[in-house]
Amino acid sequence: MKKYIVLLAATLLLGVQSCNDDFLERAPETEISKENFFNTAEDLEIYINSLYDFEGFDIYIDDRSTDNAATTGMTEIKNMMLGSPSPATVLDGWNPITDWAQLRKVNYFLDNFGKAQVDDATKNNYEGLARFFRAKFYMEKVKRYSDVPWYDRTLTSTDPDLYKARDPRATVVDHIFEDYAFAWEHVKDDPRLGTVDKWVVGAYYARHALHEGTYRKYHDELSLQGTADKYLQIASDVAKEIMANGGFSLYSTGNPMEDYGKLFVSTDLSGNPEVIFSRFTQNDLLNSGWGPWMFGNYESNPGKNLLQTYLMTDGTPYTNQANYETKQFVEEFQDRDPRLYQTYAYPGWELINSSTYAQGPGIYVQQLTKNFSGYHQTKGFVNDTDVTVQNSVDIPVLRFAEVLLTYAEANAELGVLTQGDLDVSINALRDRAGMPHLTMTPTPDPVLQAQYPNVSGGMADVLREIRRERRVELALEGFRFDDLMRWHAGKLIENELEGLYFPGLGKYDLTGDGVEDIILISDSESIPAEDDKEENSLGVKLIYYRVGPDGSDASFYLSNGTSGTCVTDPDRGEFAEPKYYYRPVPQSEVVLNPNLKQIFGW
Repeated sequence: MKKYIVLLAATLLLGVQSCNDDFLERAPETEISKENFFNTAEDLEIYINSLYDFEGFDIYIDDRSTDNAATTGMTEIKNMMLGSPSPATVLDGWNPITDWAQLRKVNYFLDNFGKAQVDDATKNNYEGLARFFRAKFYMEKVKRYSDVPWYDRTLTSTDPDLYKARDPRATVVDHIFEDYAFAWEHVKDDPRLGTVDKWVVGAYYARHALHEGTYRKYHDELSLQGTADKYLQIASDVAKEIMANGGFSLYSTGNPMEDYGKLFVSTDLSGNPEVIFSRFTQNDLLNSGWGPWMFGNYESNPGKNLLQTYLMTDGTPYTNQANYETKQFVEEFQDRDPRLYQTYAYPGWELINSSTYAQGPGIYVQQLTKNFSGYHQTKGFVNDTDVTVQNSVDIPVLRFAEVLLTYAEANAELGVLTQGDLDVSINALRDRAGMPHLTMTPTPDPVLQAQYPNVSGGMADVLREIRRERRVELALEGFRFDDLMRWHAGKLIENELEGLYFPGLGKYDLTGDGVEDIILISDSESIPAEDDKEENSLGVKLIYYRVGPDGSDASFYLSNGTSGTCVTDPDRGEFAEPKYYYRPVPQSEVVLNPNLKQIFGW
């Protein structure tokens, strides 16, 4: 039986009214008030547990609208790039009732917890936890808006700061990292599963220090390049401490073809040495909320560019091969990094849980349809029809693998990376995958150079390879968008996400057994009746598709009409720099508080 931290947030519901001018003054209380609460360690823990706000299975579709995955649905960045966004139309993120509620709850705790009858170490632990959640909250606001008003107390209706201007990014980030530093020093190492402890604090501390350091380094519009190394050093130091004393290690049983993938479909991560923090679930007690929407012809589908990032088994880039752009599905998966087979459905993979997939169970033959890549994601996909299993899958919110990647990248950006650093970080990940080691002098990859032209210096090539490793190891876990933003690589989102390549009309093997499974015909032809369909050598009727150019009356689109790659988003729009690295304050909030000035062209 798994252990759980029971979240008693229901006793701490927010007493919030729908009024835009007092969104930070409302006390988060109903039956419980500061007069009869905040007295014991139990009170403090109940309240802190109500602040838990970690993401669930949505992490597996959060790469939508990046160069990792396309979507047939709408996302904010997709709408912006294809439309004419303005403060009147980009509205998410500043809602006074929902988007600032977490800060209100944290500050209410910090204003009142001091009266608890507990020792100083316990009090500092809970103060550190609250400040961790405030730092985490504000870091997301800084990522989105850069300059935001900093509030570190519960406001009253007459407080003049209700209508204050945005504080500069540098000021807000200073406060964020003061909170992180306090939490890192005082939050305890808690052995209870599902609990935020010192190492959870450290993982976010290092993550956000890396984000801020690289963001400042690559975004000259901030004029903060001179302070970037301060945060990169924090990222390196904190990651090193976690590596040395956190007691974590990469999960490995010595099976590189399975170990990585098991992390994302396990019904029990409680003893997994790689998991720093997980959302633990159990059927009929706390259901996972898992759904099969990352597989099949749903909104999200991975693309060719990510697939081409994975190395060959000998450690050389896939893109070094002659004619790599026109390799077909079966050939694309030959002799590749084992993590590819645990992220994408590959030729010969068996589909068992076909609840959302029209092709049905059996050896995978992908269904091809308009605006999809033809690739399907298996990372996070529970290939099991047992609902009890589906409802009991744990979510690895924080993995030790990320800490290793943070350490390597921070040291490379600082220019202090050594082969020893690579061996304990990047090469540990490659050992788990059975891949050759990375050295300090990799052969320059022209594809990576084109993707990241603003990387320079003596460690440029090894830094680009670290970025490759990060993209592969964390693929389709929701990291890619933030990475592109901090690296000043938003323009990569403009490139159409391509799918499977077909050299022309005719029959194709998609399972790797040498027997054709599908047949492509021109969109000017008609698919024959079932009885008239041709059979392959196994006596199975071929699946027919009418193909044509984007916008035609076809089963799916190919880039050259009757040949080329599957078309997903033929027009991705424009990523306006630096404007789209930020979001505007919604116009309705500026009307209420004219001190909230727009920045970076908004």
